[in-house]
Amino acid sequence: MPLRGSWAAGPRGRLPPLLLVALAACAARASEITFELPDNAKQCFYEEIAQGTKCTLEFQVITGGHYDVDCRLEDPDGIVLYKEMKKQYDSFTFTASRNGTYKFCFSNEFSTFTHKTVYFDFQVGEDPPLFPSENRVTALTQMESACVSIHEALKSVIDYQTHFRLREAQGRSRAEDLNTRVAYWSIGEAIILLVVSIGQVFLLKSFFSDKRTTTTRVGS
Repeated sequence: MPLRGSWAAGPRGRLPPLLLVALAACAARASEITFELPDNAKQCFYEEIAQGTKCTLEFQVITGGHYDVDCRLEDPDGIVLYKEMKKQYDSFTFTASRNGTYKFCFSNEFSTFTHKTVYFDFQVGEDPPLFPSENRVTALTQMESACVSIHEALKSVIDYQTHFRLREAQGRSRAEDLNTRVAYWSIGEAIILLVVSIGQVFLLKSFFSDKRTTTTRVGS
């Protein structure tokens, strides 16, 4: 979307380099969602994509069960482009063959009592060049080259931050699950120890209790 107003253009009618860096991040569409997927449930998402657009779908199960989920991607005609069963994480890149609404679904129908937390990133299109002359033969200025380097570095930082946040969330979930299991195990051990102790007390008491013996004489 072109900017309007006197502040939009710098000298010689060109956008300031730092402003271009900020605008380029909004040019390509991307959807990052983290959602809860209950047991025996299926969640679908829809995206309108133009023909020839390159898209990438990445997903990862953060919490729940064995950290796996079914994933399915279909084109507007219902043709399956991608299908995987019980995957913890994966990435799939494709180019839209036609205009229309593409559907991708995550299914937890194979699980009977465990809900999942799923993260996915669906990128539609590629980032356009920061400067009109970037794809031409003419060399970039020092400022333009620095802006391109900063832009690429920032994208890498965002990817690393997302990756480590997902790992931190998954690790925290595993730690909380392990803590719960240890707590239940400790409670069970305490109950067993109490029952065994009470049983030993009654057993020892039976050893020292007086037993009366009776004799019966049988007359001839």
